[in-house]
Amino acid sequence: MKPFGTIPPWWDAARMDRALAASSVATPCFVYDLDIVRDKVATLRAALPPGVGIHYAVKANPLPGIIAALAALVDGLDIASAGELALVESAAPHAHVSFAGPGKRDSEIEAAIRAGVTLNLESEGEADRALAIASRLGIAPKLAVRVNPDFSLKGSGMKMGGGAAAFGIDAERVAPLVRRLIQTGADWRGFHIFAGSQALDSEAIAATQAATVELAGRLAEEAGATPPLVNLGGGFGIPYFANDATVDVTFVGARLGDALAARADSLKTSRFAIELGRWLVGECGVYLSRVIDRKESRGETFLVTDGGLHHQLAASGNFGTVVRRNYPIAVATRFAEPPSEIVNIVGCLCTPLDKLGDSVSMPRADVGDVIAVFMAGAYGASASPAAFLGHGPAPEHIIGAAD
Repeated sequence: MKPFGTIPPWWDAARMDRALAASSVATPCFVYDLDIVRDKVATLRAALPPGVGIHYAVKANPLPGIIAALAALVDGLDIASAGELALVESAAPHAHVSFAGPGKRDSEIEAAIRAGVTLNLESEGEADRALAIASRLGIAPKLAVRVNPDFSLKGSGMKMGGGAAAFGIDAERVAPLVRRLIQTGADWRGFHIFAGSQALDSEAIAATQAATVELAGRLAEEAGATPPLVNLGGGFGIPYFANDATVDVTFVGARLGDALAARADSLKTSRFAIELGRWLVGECGVYLSRVIDRKESRGETFLVTDGGLHHQLAASGNFGTVVRRNYPIAVATRFAEPPSEIVNIVGCLCTPLDKLGDSVSMPRADVGDVIAVFMAGAYGASASPAAFLGHGPAPEHIIGAAD
C-alpha cells in the first residue's frame, strides 16, 4: 500500500454529493466549488496586512466562470498570453490586468497596450519593442519591470530566481531600465518580483517576502523613483501529497506586516500585492471519472476508469514530478465507507503512464462507481493533453455561490 495526500477539509460527503449531482452522471469531468474559493480569499484577506492586494494568476485555471468569480473577489488578474487576455476581456472586462511571461509577440504587446494592460517586461529587448509599438500607437504604455532577483524561494517546487533565468531582468540591470522608461514618458507601474512557486515552508515564504521588500527598496533608490506597485509574487503551495505541510498564511501575513513596517523610504507610498494561482483555486476542484472495468492481474486489482492523464496530467505524476506520488483520491460514490482493499486506479489511455492511484487503500469499488481525484482546481484541464489519443476534453462544472 502506498500513501496518498489528505483530502482537503472542505470536501465532506454533502459537498461530494453536490459535485456528483453537478456532473449529471456524465464522466469524466471537473467540478469546481466557488464557495471554497471565497473561503480561501477571505482567509487570506484576514491574514494579510491592511492594504496588501491579492492578484489571481489566470493560468492556474482560466475557466471563464472562475475568472469572473475571482475578478469580483481580488484586486487584479495576471495573464500570460493574448489568449488569456481575450478570456479576461470577456469574463471580467473591468478588471485590473497585468501581463507577464517571456516571449511576448509584438501582436500581444500591441493588444495589451491598446487594452490598457500593464506589461511586466521580461527583458530590455521586450522594453524596446513595447516602447516602439506604443510610440506608433500614440499611447503611453503601462510598463512594469519583472525582476530576476538574486535569491530564490527555498523549498519551492519551481525556482524562479537566484541565477540565470528566462524570466525577468537581472536585478543589477533594473535601475537603468526604469530610468529610461520614465524618461521616454511611459507610465511606469513598478516591479514584479517572483522568486518561486509551490512552496510549503511558511518560514521560507516569509523570509523571501522580506528579501523581496528589501530588494524593491534598493532598486527604487537606485532608480531614483518610487514604484507605484510592488508585486511580491506568490509561491504559496498546497498539500498534494502525504506529509505535505499547509502554508500558515496567518504567520506569513504577520511577517509581511513586519517587513512592510520596516521598508525603505523609497517605498513609503508604494502599494503592494501578492499574486497567487493554485493556492486560491487548487483545492476547490475535483476530477471525477467512472469505473468501467474491474480486473485482476497477477494478484493485483485494477480499476479502469473513463478518465486519465489526458485530463489530469499532474495527478498521474507526469507534470514535473520526479518521483510519482498519489494525489488525494477517493471513491466518490462510497465517500463515507471505510477502506477495504488495495487497488490500482488507471485511466483509459493505452500507456502505462496513465495511473491515477498507485496501490491505494479504498472502499471496494465496482463498475459504475465514481473515482474522485482532489486538488484538481489548478493546472488540471488546461495543463493536460486533452487531445492525446482522441478522447477529447472533460466538461467543467461550477457549483457553490454561482451555481
